[in-house]
Amino acid sequence: MSTPDLVADAVVKRFGEHVAVDSLSFAVERGSFFSILGPSGCGKTTLLRMIAGFIAPDAGDIAIGGGSMRGVAPNRRPVNMVFQQLALFPMMSVGENVAFGLARRGIARAERRRRSEAMLERVGLGGAAHKRVDELSGGQRQRVAIARSLVLEPTLLLLDEPLGALDLKLREHMKIELKQLQAAFGTTFVYITHDQSEALVLSDHVGVMSHGRFEQLGTPQDLYYRPQTPFVAAFVGANNRVVGRATARDGASIEVTTADGWVIRAIHHAAGAIAVGDPVEAFVRPEVASLGRSEAQLPAGQPPHAGEVLSVLFDGANSAVLLQESRSRREFRIALPQTGQFSDLKPQERILFSFDPARAVCFPARAQAAGADA
Repeated sequence: MSTPDLVADAVVKRFGEHVAVDSLSFAVERGSFFSILGPSGCGKTTLLRMIAGFIAPDAGDIAIGGGSMRGVAPNRRPVNMVFQQLALFPMMSVGENVAFGLARRGIARAERRRRSEAMLERVGLGGAAHKRVDELSGGQRQRVAIARSLVLEPTLLLLDEPLGALDLKLREHMKIELKQLQAAFGTTFVYITHDQSEALVLSDHVGVMSHGRFEQLGTPQDLYYRPQTPFVAAFVGANNRVVGRATARDGASIEVTTADGWVIRAIHHAAGAIAVGDPVEAFVRPEVASLGRSEAQLPAGQPPHAGEVLSVLFDGANSAVLLQESRSRREFRIALPQTGQFSDLKPQERILFSFDPARAVCFPARAQAAGADA
């Protein structure tokens, strides 16, 4: 088994009384795409800056390529970084930007030119070496920044929210390009983002970060289908949250009853025991629910629930309907079928819905959640 390209061992970073990174340990396998996903202030940028060497951990160690980075300056680490602002030099040509790091290493002019042009060819910018940076589109400038880093053959390429400044359509296009570039080069990418779509699309593995720790580390499929904490269930993808108490249990199947008397069933498969009477949180994704104007239109065996249409949220293939569940008056979002069925729904229309309890997840409630619905 090959040595991981990045290992963090019980890394801690404090700023005064604030613990930005809290005893964090993880490993990133060679040639993989690893994302650190979390909200602003969770510690992800601090972690990335420690990996790059811009700040030192207060405790623990970081190893890159099998070697400890303790005391190793940023310019001595086998790491390069792509920032959101890209930091390209406008007074230099595209080729000179890509060759900049090679020049700093003392590589001869002819060799710099050969390597930079070869790298531009690999990122789909062959023939652009003599262009000015301001002649390029946003996506092309993004590829120049990546080429400038990859030409130095780093062990790790660190990417600090590099798509954040792009418009939506270009951002979607660049997600695909980044994934393809990483696969083509085989360089280990460590990517930080607050955008869960970016993390899910791009990554082999994702660490979901909150308050300086990883709530869960796994494949995108693990995080989406098998969240281990309420934070991951709520943060990764859209979810309907139902807070109540466990009023019955059959193995992993939990009956959840809200304070308003609405009853649903969900599966508990994470850490933490749940007993009858305990406060719980259940999560139901919009796409696992079905709509019907009669019970006969609902999948067989799924308990029916009644609701009233509040609004139809049209977004092409991502369209949804926002309901108000009749008993509890709670909002519930359901993805509309891409077939166009139910595209004629109108506000205030009465509708039935159901979902497979095996695809709903249940957790012991956090203190604030229990207090909100006790």
